[in-house]
Amino acid sequence: MGDDVIARARACVGVRFRAQGRVPAYGLDCVGLIAFAGQLPLERVPARYAMRGGTAEAVAALVDAAGLVRTDVPGPGAVLLVEAGARQFHLVIRTADGFVHADAGIGRIVAVPGAVPWPVIASWQFGEA
Repeated sequence: MGDDVIARARACVGVRFRAQGRVPAYGLDCVGLIAFAGQLPLERVPARYAMRGGTAEAVAALVDAAGLVRTDVPGPGAVLLVEAGARQFHLVIRTADGFVHADAGIGRIVAVPGAVPWPVIASWQFGEA
């Protein structure tokens, strides 16, 4: 399943960033990218959330509620919760050679080679618990 997740995430590279975005044709944020790449039903994807100013536990609870399975060994296709700044949380998809994420600064979905530059707080795989 990880290869399929990565393929769908990579297919979004270049899609514009849009806060709360859920459809690639209109734009995606990090939650929308995760939902699209993992083919999550939209009813399992939170409609309202804050990635800034909240807590890692609150963001992790949203990912848990979406049905992803926590893992201590995140392989390619895993979703990583990172702290991109002080109390600024972000979700990325790990690939074999880097990660794919919604970059608000660049304004697009991007694939980045190498290790994730932020502290990883938690990780999940798609699948049933």
